[in-house]
Amino acid sequence: MKLFLTIIFIIASVNAVKEYLFKSCSQSGFCNRNRHYATEVSNCENFQSPYSIDSIKVDNDTITGVVFKHLPQLDHPIQFPFEISILEGNFRFKLTEKENLVAKNVNPVRYNETEKWAFKQGVTKSSNFDVSLRDNEARVIYGDHEVLIQYHPIMFVFKYAGKEQLRINDKQFLNIEHRRTRDENDNNMLPQESDFNMFSDSFQDSKFDTLPLGPESIGLDFTLLGFSNLYGIPEHADSLLLRDTSSGEPYRLYNVDIFEYEPNSRLPMYGSISLVVAAKPDVSIGIFWLNSADTYVDIHKSKSSTVHWMSENGILDFIVIIEKSPAMVNSQYGKVTGNTQLPPLFSLGYHQCRWNYNDEKDVLDVHAKFDEYEIPYDTIWLDIEYTDEKKYFTWHKENFATPEKMLRELYRTGRNLVAIIDPHIKTGYDVSDEIIKKGLTMKDSNNNTYYGHCWPGESVWIDTLNPNSQSFWDKKHKQFMTPAPNIHLWNDMNEPSVFNGPETSAPKDNLHFGQWEHRSIHNVFGLSYHETTFNSLLNRSPEKRPFILTRSYFAGSQRTAAMWTGDNMSKWEYLKISIPMVLTSNVVGMPFAGADVGGFFGNPSSELLTRWYQAGIWYPFFRAHAHIDSRRREPWLAGEPYTQYIRDAIRLRYALLPLFYTSFYEASKTGTPVIKPVFYENTHNADSYAIDDEFFIGNSGLLVKPVTDEGAKEIEFYLPDDKVYYDFTNGVLQGVYKGGKKPVQLSDIPMLLKGGSIIPMKTRYRRSSKLMKSDPYTLVIALDEEGSASGKLYVDDGETFAQGTEVIFTVDNNIINAKKIGPTASISFEKIIIASKDQTTTLNNPKLDINSDWSLPFSFDSHRKIEHDEL
Repeated sequence: MKLFLTIIFIIASVNAVKEYLFKSCSQSGFCNRNRHYATEVSNCENFQSPYSIDSIKVDNDTITGVVFKHLPQLDHPIQFPFEISILEGNFRFKLTEKENLVAKNVNPVRYNETEKWAFKQGVTKSSNFDVSLRDNEARVIYGDHEVLIQYHPIMFVFKYAGKEQLRINDKQFLNIEHRRTRDENDNNMLPQESDFNMFSDSFQDSKFDTLPLGPESIGLDFTLLGFSNLYGIPEHADSLLLRDTSSGEPYRLYNVDIFEYEPNSRLPMYGSISLVVAAKPDVSIGIFWLNSADTYVDIHKSKSSTVHWMSENGILDFIVIIEKSPAMVNSQYGKVTGNTQLPPLFSLGYHQCRWNYNDEKDVLDVHAKFDEYEIPYDTIWLDIEYTDEKKYFTWHKENFATPEKMLRELYRTGRNLVAIIDPHIKTGYDVSDEIIKKGLTMKDSNNNTYYGHCWPGESVWIDTLNPNSQSFWDKKHKQFMTPAPNIHLWNDMNEPSVFNGPETSAPKDNLHFGQWEHRSIHNVFGLSYHETTFNSLLNRSPEKRPFILTRSYFAGSQRTAAMWTGDNMSKWEYLKISIPMVLTSNVVGMPFAGADVGGFFGNPSSELLTRWYQAGIWYPFFRAHAHIDSRRREPWLAGEPYTQYIRDAIRLRYALLPLFYTSFYEASKTGTPVIKPVFYENTHNADSYAIDDEFFIGNSGLLVKPVTDEGAKEIEFYLPDDKVYYDFTNGVLQGVYKGGKKPVQLSDIPMLLKGGSIIPMKTRYRRSSKLMKSDPYTLVIALDEEGSASGKLYVDDGETFAQGTEVIFTVDNNIINAKKIGPTASISFEKIIIASKDQTTTLNNPKLDINSDWSLPFSFDSHRKIEHDEL
C-alpha cells in the first residue's frame, strides 16, 4: 500500500498543477468571511464600526490599551488588550484576546510565538518617543515619524517627512473573530458577518478538520497614500510588481508542495514572507504582517493602494517601516528579522544536482568530467535515492558503500557534497522509533503520533518546534556527517509536504509542542526545521558557517538558509518568470535565492539550456537540477557549440565571485539585495517600477539583462538614469552603450557597467572556488563623466566567522586610492582596467597588495578598445 501511494503521487506530480487541490478564497472559510465583511462594510453608507479604543496608557517603552468590540446582542464588550512599541526604530502594534476558549488538547491562547521564529536575537524596544493624549486620540512621535491614533472609529494615520503616508483601518475592514462556541454563535454575530464554515470545513480534503476553537480569524486594511507600486509577499510565480486582486483571487501565503506550479499565478507556493514593500519618490513603506497562519492578501491599486490582510488565527501583530528609500526599508526590516548570513564562499559557486546520481562511481565520473571539460564547479548533490530505502541518516549499502572515500576524493580538489534530509521519517527503523519513544513527533488532533505518507511511504514528522528535538537532531547529524568537512545539507519537503494530507500538507488540527495547532504555526514549520538543522551543523563545527538549502521558508529564514523556487519546468516561460521571483525574494530580505537551471521537469532544448545557464549565473544561488525522468543534461552533454557557451557562462560566474561575495557581505551588514530591482537605483523614474527582466548586482553598478526569449536576436536595456553606461557583454568592456536595440548572439551574456563603478574579478581558471583563494585580482574601473568611480572588495577565509578585510576603492583626478578596513590580508592585483567615455587603458602587473592603504596615479594611452584576451 505504501509503494502504491508513492507511485500514484509520482505519476500525479509530473502533470501540471492541480488547482482543485488548493483552496480558493471562496472555499476558505476565513477568507470568504473576511472578504464578505469588507464588501458589506464598503457598501454600507452609514457603517458604524463595532470597534473602539477604550483607553491608552504609557509605561516607559510600551504604550498599552484595550480595543472593545461591541455586539448588539451582548451587554458587555469583547476585550482585546494591545501594546504599541517602537522596535528598532519601527512602529509595532500587537493585539490579543482577553478571554480564552478551552478545548480538548489545544492551547486556549491565541498563538503569540511567531516572533520567536521571525525575529533575530536581541531585538530591543526604544523609549525614545513622545505621546500626547486627548479625549478621542493619541499622538505618537518617534524620530521623523508621527502617528495619530484615533479611538473611534479606530484609525492610525502615519506621517513622514511632514506628509501623510499611510492610514490603517481607513476602510474599516478591521475584523477580529472573537472566541465563541457554536451554541453561542447567534448572539456573537455582527450584521455584516457571514457564518460560512465557522465551525466546519466543507473543502473536499479538509472536511475532517475539527476546528476546536471555532472562528478566530483577523483582518485589517492598510491604505498607502500616493503609492501605486507594491512588491513582496512571496512566494508566487508572478511579476515583481504586485497585481490588483479586485476582480480575482487574493495572493495566498500558505506553504505547500505545489508540484509543477504555473507562471503568472497567485496560488500559494513553498514559502511565505508576509512583507509588502511600497515605493515612490523619496518615501518607501514596509508592512510586516507577523502571522504564521494561513493568510490571504487583497491588493486594491489606484493612485493610493489598499492592502487587506486576512489570517486564519493568531494575534493581530504588525510592524510599519517608513523610510526614504526601499533600501532603507530593507535595512530596518533586517534590524528586526536579521540579515542574511554571509554564506561560505563555496556555496556561491556552481552546484550540480539531479534526482539522482546513482552511486559513488556516478558521482565521481561526473566530478571528473568537469575537470576534463575544464568547467569549474564546487558542489555535487545527492537526492533521496542515496539512502537505504529512503531512511534518512543512512547510506544505500551497495550504491554508497564507502561515502567517506567519495567525500575525500571530492575534497582533494576543493569540492563539496550536499545530501538531502527531509522532516518525514520512515516508520520502522531506529530514527523513527526513537522520536516516537521520546515524544518528538508531530501529533494528531487526539494528541497521538501523526502518521502520514511521503517518499518513504508511511512516515512520522519530527516536531522541530519542540526544543527537545534539537539535541536529538544534533546527535543524528553528528553521526551521519562525521568526519567529513565537506558535506552539507538540503532540507526539502518541509512545508511540510504530506502526500495524503489536505492541500498536500498536514491537517490543520494537528498538534505541536505547547499544544499549538498546526493551523497557527504552519508557515513557520519549514523555518523551524531548517533552523534546527542549522543549529546541529553549528554545534558539530562551531567555527564553520553552515550551508543549508531549504524549500520552505518564512521571515527570518534568511539568517540560516538559502532557498530555491522549487519544481519548475523546462520551458521558456519558467526561465522568464524566475527573474521576478528571485528579485521578489531579494526585495523582502531573502537574497540567497535561485531557480533550478534548465527546469526541474522536462527536457530543455539546447538553446533554452544555454540561455538558462547564462541567466542562472546571476541567481545568488546557482544550481542546475533535474527530475529523475529527465534526460541527463550535464554541461558537456549539450554538445558544441552549446557546451562552450555554458562553460563560458559558468567561468564568468567564477570570475565574478569576488563581486558576489562582496555583495553578500554588504547584504549581511545592511540588508541590501544581492540582485537589485532597477527601481532601487532611481525612485524618481516612474517607468522603472515595473521593470523585472533586468537588475543590478548589489551596489556594484553592474546591470544585467538575461536573454529569456527563444530565438532572440536583440535586446534593449532600460536605463534608470542619465548616467553613462559601458557595454560589458561577456565581462569584456566594449565602449559606451548608446541605448537602443543591441544585437545578441547565442554566445552573448548582455551586461552593462554603470559609470562611477569599480568591480573586482578573478579571471584565472581554477577547478573550484577553494583553489582560487591565492589568485590575484583584476579591477575593472568604469569612470563617470567627472572621471570618478568607487567600489568595494571584501575578503575573508570563506569558511569561518573570523573577521575579514574590507577594501574601499576610489578614483579621483586620475589617481586610484585603496583604503583597508580590518586585518591585513594577502590580496594582490594582476591587472587594472580603466575606461572613460572616450578611452581605455590597462595597467598590467601593478605590483600592489592590501597590506596598507595606497594611491596609484594613471594616464590613458591613445584611444583603443580593450581586446577580449585582456580579461
